[in-house]
Amino acid sequence: MAWNEPGGSGNKDPWGGGNRGGDNQGPPDLDEVVRQLQQKLGAIFGGSKGGGSGAKGGGGAGSIGLGVIVAIIAVVWALSGIYIVDEGRRGVVQQFGAYLKTTMPGPHWYPRFIQSVTVVNVEESRALTIGFRQSGATTTAVGRESLMLTEDENIVDVRLAVQYKIKSASDYLFNVKDPELTLRQATESAIRAIVGQSKMDFILKEGRAEITAKTQQMVQDIIDRYGTGFIITTVNMQDAQPPEQVQDAFADAVKAQGDAERVKNEAEAYANDIIPRARGMAARQTAEANGYKEKVVAEAQGEAFRFEQVLKEYHKAPEVTRKRLYLESMEAVLGSSSKVLVDVKQGNNILYLPLDQMSGGKGSSSVDSRRIIESVSASQKTQAERRVRDNLRSRGER
Repeated sequence: MAWNEPGGSGNKDPWGGGNRGGDNQGPPDLDEVVRQLQQKLGAIFGGSKGGGSGAKGGGGAGSIGLGVIVAIIAVVWALSGIYIVDEGRRGVVQQFGAYLKTTMPGPHWYPRFIQSVTVVNVEESRALTIGFRQSGATTTAVGRESLMLTEDENIVDVRLAVQYKIKSASDYLFNVKDPELTLRQATESAIRAIVGQSKMDFILKEGRAEITAKTQQMVQDIIDRYGTGFIITTVNMQDAQPPEQVQDAFADAVKAQGDAERVKNEAEAYANDIIPRARGMAARQTAEANGYKEKVVAEAQGEAFRFEQVLKEYHKAPEVTRKRLYLESMEAVLGSSSKVLVDVKQGNNILYLPLDQMSGGKGSSSVDSRRIIESVSASQKTQAERRVRDNLRSRGER
């Protein structure tokens, strides 16, 4: 049942009016509400607890309450000025908008509404890319930044990644309007200047480390002059290649250079192989010639000495020496001859000689006369013996 429903048990006023007689259902008196509130505040701040308070008592209570409020506000204001700078950060304090000081890590206090504090992370490693932009796993080329002209009037596509930190928080905040943009422009200017002083082959092959070192030094000098408050930690050349439009032709040129180097290396290897051999052969032939010379000289000297000795013996016994020399010469000449001369006078019989055995076909180098005579037929043997005796007899008679 509603509070104002007829027949209800009592008049329940939602505004706290209590039970009232009559049918007056209007809102409570606002003056009475304010008066009750003032009485409660006066009781809290030490005012009179009586029902009626004079003007002087009311004024004292209001002054005390106002002072307490002001004190609370002052405490809140003082507490709101406490701030803590974390490790790796710096607090830049401004007073009425002007730079005042830089605070180190730890708790600090500043008067709010008079000063303000900006906390800057000086340990964070920041990245800057030149020639490309990377978003997650997607890399987008920026041709207006990456295409550069070399000293030999070639165009090369160079992409850099720069790592840097903040070394001065105040310089970073106040010296330059846009420090990151300034750093990007300084880096692009430095790499273009260095690439413009280098040849294309040097940039693409062995000069990457030198170019990045020079770029880092030049960029650091520029941003120090501008006072950006940055320090460059690393500069990496992510890529250096010819423009996409001529990459196929450049690949062919690189392949041709590789083939040239390969052929050159093969030629050098062949030269390193053949030259020592030729030098060895030349040394061997020289040694053989020297040995042959020594041999010929020694043989000539020996023959001369032998001739002198034979000459001495010849003067002592000319006939014997002459005969001995003749026999030795005939032995030397006919000793290795394979021809056989048979003197058969007035005979028509066929004489069989084993020429294969006489010529040493099975390793023998001399002919045994006894084996030859045994191989001849009996009649031929008798006839041959008779003719030998006749020849010996006729020579004896002579």
